Amino acid sequence: MSTVNDLEQIARINAGDRTPVVFVHGLWLLPSSWDRWAAVFEEAGYAPLTPGWPDDPDTVAEANAHPEVFAGKSVGQVTDHFADLIGKLERTPVVIGHSFGGLITQMIAGRGLSAASVAIDPAPFRGVLPLPISSLRAASAVLGNPANYHRAVPLTYDQFRYSFANAVSEEEAKELYERFAVPAPGEPLFQAAAANINPWTEVKVDTLAPERGPLLIISGEKDHTVPWAIANASYKKQARNEHAVTEITEMPERGHALTIDNGWREVAETALAFVKRFTN
Repeated sequence: MSTVNDLEQIARINAGDRTPVVFVHGLWLLPSSWDRWAAVFEEAGYAPLTPGWPDDPDTVAEANAHPEVFAGKSVGQVTDHFADLIGKLERTPVVIGHSFGGLITQMIAGRGLSAASVAIDPAPFRGVLPLPISSLRAASAVLGNPANYHRAVPLTYDQFRYSFANAVSEEEAKELYERFAVPAPGEPLFQAAAANINPWTEVKVDTLAPERGPLLIISGEKDHTVPWAIANASYKKQARNEHAVTEITEMPERGHALTIDNGWREVAETALAFVKRFTN
């Protein structure tokens, strides 16, 4: 279900003539994590749209006070939610996503709904086989308890430090945790973990779709959650698409928090430079 704020953003974008850019956040973050990115893209002449996942609260404080609202969200449900929003836009948008948002970005691109796409440290889809130890450890916060499938799961500071903020100082890691971290649904992580043994999984991407459009995958060199092995395996699957440009780049010395930490602007400008080549 689209929120009033989403529909207001869409109406404003449709009233103008700029190319929309839809930002898709991942687990343990809210749409507000994209606020600085949206300003950069707006200044560059684009029309940013920062929708939430279904039922996302407006603020981190509200999210932490009512974690139950995050429970029960599947990858397919959230992808359909974003596809529905994109369908209300009068111009085909650029789509940029981080982590599970990066997976959803690729699923949307495979449906031919994006003019260009950037997937940042994207969660793996069916056919992506590497399982680095650091990734398993990061996911264990949820996967360690089967009951978490139907729950909303917060990260402790130590879990956030390992999974997101391992490449920044302790001081910055604490600031990021307080400013951005919220609970997340457990279901997407269980879906991703079982994707390669479940032929009916929702966690699949049409990598060969002729209408997929240009795609950039950005990988953080020090990411524990989605290490290079996973990002590069996703890239190799996508690079088989003969109809569109597929590229990958690695950001040195960066962890999973690369979209929100002190180096966020470099990542945003890398994404923007790619997008500019194919739009406006």
